[in-house]
Amino acid sequence: MKLPFPGSNLINILRFRKSFNCECMRPFAIAALFAGICQSATSATLCVNPGGTSGCYSMIGAAVMKASADYILDGTIDTINVAPGIYMEDVIIPTPLSLVGAGHGQSIINAVRLSNGIYIDGLDHPGLSKVVVTGFTIENANFEGILVTNASFVTIWENEVINNDKKLNPSVPSCDGIPNFETNESFDCGEGIHLSGVDYSVVSNNTSKHNSGGILLSDDTGATHHNLIIGNLVQDNPYDCGITLASHMPAAVTGASLPFGVFQNTIAENESSNNGLAVEGAGAGVGIFDSIPSTQAYGNVVINNQLKDNGLPGVAMHSHTPGQNLNDNLIVGNRISGNGADTEDAATPGPTGINVFGVSPITGTIISENVIDDEAVDIATKTPAQVNVHLNDLLGEKIGVDNLGTGTVDATENWWGCPGGPGAEECTTVSPVSGTGVAFTPWLRQPIPKVNCAGEDEKENQGGDRRNKPER
Repeated sequence: MKLPFPGSNLINILRFRKSFNCECMRPFAIAALFAGICQSATSATLCVNPGGTSGCYSMIGAAVMKASADYILDGTIDTINVAPGIYMEDVIIPTPLSLVGAGHGQSIINAVRLSNGIYIDGLDHPGLSKVVVTGFTIENANFEGILVTNASFVTIWENEVINNDKKLNPSVPSCDGIPNFETNESFDCGEGIHLSGVDYSVVSNNTSKHNSGGILLSDDTGATHHNLIIGNLVQDNPYDCGITLASHMPAAVTGASLPFGVFQNTIAENESSNNGLAVEGAGAGVGIFDSIPSTQAYGNVVINNQLKDNGLPGVAMHSHTPGQNLNDNLIVGNRISGNGADTEDAATPGPTGINVFGVSPITGTIISENVIDDEAVDIATKTPAQVNVHLNDLLGEKIGVDNLGTGTVDATENWWGCPGGPGAEECTTVSPVSGTGVAFTPWLRQPIPKVNCAGEDEKENQGGDRRNKPER
């Protein structure tokens, strides 16, 4: 993979983050949304309301069938406007369309005793693309609130996905009746929003709460890549991570023998908090995981998120067996605090901000410009490879970098909480367990300057116009 910036050229990290920040990122996201919403001038606009009055349909599914017939007939992509009301449906979308509710709390899909609230089904309809879903509350489904399989250019934005995954039995754990193409979701019922085999899609400004987990990207049915997960509130999902990128065994229906991969996705400007607290070891703020041999979750970017008070570390990267690919992931510009310790073979000695664990060598990892506090260990590593840790504010006042394995950590050019560097009074420390393992000289003598959006107040992580002078 060609990285957005080489590991040896740290200044490009700052430029990359600035280009992805604030006023630059938001128009990019908005442009992506409108690209999905704007349709052909000849497309029809259909309507749905609970009474089926004024020429509207009474069921969303009926309007979807009409829009699908229009598309099959002449290729037009219809818009379906759904009025406020409660719709007791499992809406299955097989063709391009825009499904537009009146807003969350108003247009409500109550999928009680049904599989999903909305299923964008490209697995049974190859080539599916250009689907927009916005403006709904989706609740009470047995499995996912929103499930997307094998589709491209999908936009899911401004929805509220709550209280789904009703079939989860956490004591086993199991999820009775979940489709067999979901190869590793029996313990979480697929979470609130699930993308499998999805590419070039946007999940933006949604709320995902009180599901088993928040947002899942997996490769059960195909490669999941080049997606943007931005601006979502993912909170209080008790049994899994807030946002998960996980490579799984391929579903039998695909005919594949090797995992497809979860790669080059961007997780940006989300808040992921209070997830994975009901069961020990249940959920990180953001988790990037490989499961069986040959799985691959690589080249993803986790940038400018708030990750706090989750059951596992703010960011957890796990490669549990040889022959896996968890390389070239970038963890940049996140604010991380108050998360839990990692567990089992990936265990850390206390609450941890970021944990990089790999039986397989994990290469190309860059951890930069994160602000980490209220953790016993800011960054933990255990992999037979080098991990690159630069330009972070390590403010936990305990262990800044803990090398738990046989690899090395290049932890030069970090702020350790005081000008004196690691181990000085009021500074975090370096704690290598196996050999020395951690290079930390030179270090920074003041915090990294904060990149503010226009109008934001200056905050504690602001270095003004001064340049950092590394302590030699």
